[in-house]
Amino acid sequence: MSEHLADQGKPTQTAYPWRATARTVVAYIIGGALLAPAIYTAIFQEEPAAATGWAAVALAVAGAITRIMAIPKVNALLTRIGLGAGPKSK
Repeated sequence: MSEHLADQGKPTQTAYPWRATARTVVAYIIGGALLAPAIYTAIFQEEPAAATGWAAVALAVAGAITRIMAIPKVNALLTRIGLGAGPKSK
């Protein structure tokens, strides 16, 4: 059913919401892993401004990763593992 919803011009994020969610989770995991040491230091030195700044950086990194995931070649790779923006081709 959802395959023909995508064919009718409905955005794949709407037709396949779990994939959009999974892609965002992957982006946040990668962004969080890259910034974990800085976030840890900021939190435990009790510097709220630094922690807030690092949280903003984590969001920016996740946004950049999400944008990279939208590149056709990257999306093709993600499709092979079931996280592409559309369904696997048969």
